[in-house]
Amino acid sequence: MKREKTVTRAPTLEDVARAAGLSPMTVSRALNNPGIVRPATVSRVLEAVRATGYIPNMLAGSLASKRSRLIAVAVPQINNSMFIDTIQALSDELALRGYHILLCVAGYTHESETDIVATILSRRPDGIVLTGIHHSAELKKIIINADIPAIEIWDLTPTPLDMLVGFSHEKIGEAIGHYVVKKGYAHAGLLWAGDNRAARRKQGVLEVLHQHPAIAISEATVPLPAMLSSGREGMKQLLAQAVRPDIIVCSSDTLAQGAIMEAESQGLQVPGDLAVMGFGDLNFAAFNKPAITTVSVDRWRIGQQAAAMLADKIAGKTIEQPVLDIGFSLIERESTQGG
Repeated sequence: MKREKTVTRAPTLEDVARAAGLSPMTVSRALNNPGIVRPATVSRVLEAVRATGYIPNMLAGSLASKRSRLIAVAVPQINNSMFIDTIQALSDELALRGYHILLCVAGYTHESETDIVATILSRRPDGIVLTGIHHSAELKKIIINADIPAIEIWDLTPTPLDMLVGFSHEKIGEAIGHYVVKKGYAHAGLLWAGDNRAARRKQGVLEVLHQHPAIAISEATVPLPAMLSSGREGMKQLLAQAVRPDIIVCSSDTLAQGAIMEAESQGLQVPGDLAVMGFGDLNFAAFNKPAITTVSVDRWRIGQQAAAMLADKIAGKTIEQPVLDIGFSLIERESTQGG
């Protein structure tokens, strides 16, 4: 006997209203603009949504309210520990304000960032978070024409596209350079991955070291993304030189960890035979053996502040301080204490 096909239908707003014992208009308000509805009523509606399995039509809601409740977030890569805390803080803070993030991996080139951001803006997000301050002229025009709040992170400039939360890569580089000089190292090996922000940190290091001609400088550049294997490969290059550096300065803690592993595999002690320092103060840096000297930036605060400023601007509030410099701190640990 032929079995009849069961016909199912998706739950509707009216189904939610019946389950909650409320009018469809009240349910609609609670879902699309919870700030104007009593918290107890919102909780009642959300319980009915869960019970019925209703999926709100956010597209229809956004057409009516001109709000999508989405924030686009463009980062160079998501397998980089440097950005994980910032993304999580952004997501958590925005969720508290009724938003969700639409995360996109923009890569490290202007072309890929422009293409991806242009595509994601077609989804009509309420705001956008960009990593860095250097963008193509085409992307700047796209952002301006989109006419939505935008915030740049992980960099610093007095003239952002809209708002900014970050720190100065140039000043970090200078601080590292002064540290190398103060510790009395005679030969600095720079182990660097080649993205724009890291390049500006390196330039800051070099500007300071070039003021001290007695300090020799060696360089090794590794491809993106920075990985442990890249750190080991770069360290091999630096150790193969006729004169071994007595400090290896790396563009990230990940490279520094790889450099330490390679040094030890060649029978060298860190910091006994040479020192190593990184950047980022990633979660493993303090627990590595030896613990890694590094530069710390408050990655969590960047995400929280960026989310708060963006949500406030979307809500029509005036942002009194559109540029926020969170600063940085150089943390000395075991990996350079032999210098």
